[in-house]
Amino acid sequence: MSKSITIFGFHAIQAQLDSSPECLLKVFTLNNRNDKRLNTLISQLDQLGIHTQQSSKQQLDKLTKNQTHQGIAAEILLPALPNQDSLMHYVKKLEKSSLILILDSIQDPRNLGACLRSANAAGVDCVIINKDGSAPINALVHKTSAGALNQLKIFSVTNLSRTIKALKEQNIWIIGLDGATNQSIYQVDLSTSTAIVMGAEGSGLRLLTKKSCDQLAMIPMQGNVESLNVSVATGIALFEASRQRNV
Repeated sequence: MSKSITIFGFHAIQAQLDSSPECLLKVFTLNNRNDKRLNTLISQLDQLGIHTQQSSKQQLDKLTKNQTHQGIAAEILLPALPNQDSLMHYVKKLEKSSLILILDSIQDPRNLGACLRSANAAGVDCVIINKDGSAPINALVHKTSAGALNQLKIFSVTNLSRTIKALKEQNIWIIGLDGATNQSIYQVDLSTSTAIVMGAEGSGLRLLTKKSCDQLAMIPMQGNVESLNVSVATGIALFEASRQRNV
């Protein structure tokens, strides 16, 4: 079922306008702001028949829960994410050496948004999140993804281990990132069809997810920290895959 959320900031709203303007329901602008950047955006909205409403700073602060909104916010329609059936239909049409990102129970919306941003930058074919354990797609995910959310194919599945099994049947190799293994990500062949699985903040991959992977790998570190932020680790793993595919 579709729902509406409020997003904010020029980048997030411009990305929504460029990708799915039909989902923009209403745009709220700061009533005492009058500059070229805002006027250009309002002109685009007017041409598409999207309603804009002037609002006070207090109203915008309330709409955005006191986040940094740059004097602009928007109510958008957020369609329901496609499920596993849609995922498998999509995967079957992918070319060889596809790259998929699986996020297992990422609960911080900022981390989720940052992972999506890295996924878009690394050129992944799609992202899979688990329906019940993941942070919901909300305004913070939109903002942190810096527009990547609007450009990615994202699927939400009920049973991640079952989804992984279905991906294996499509000859996709499943690599789980796990700090407890001795295999370096830099020693793993990521040039063929691959799904990289990232675990939750702190706890990492769930046991059943870990057992479902074909191979586990870790990111070698030289300092005294025990682990990396999940969004940083995601970026490293995805760009290593991208590097291998472009040598």
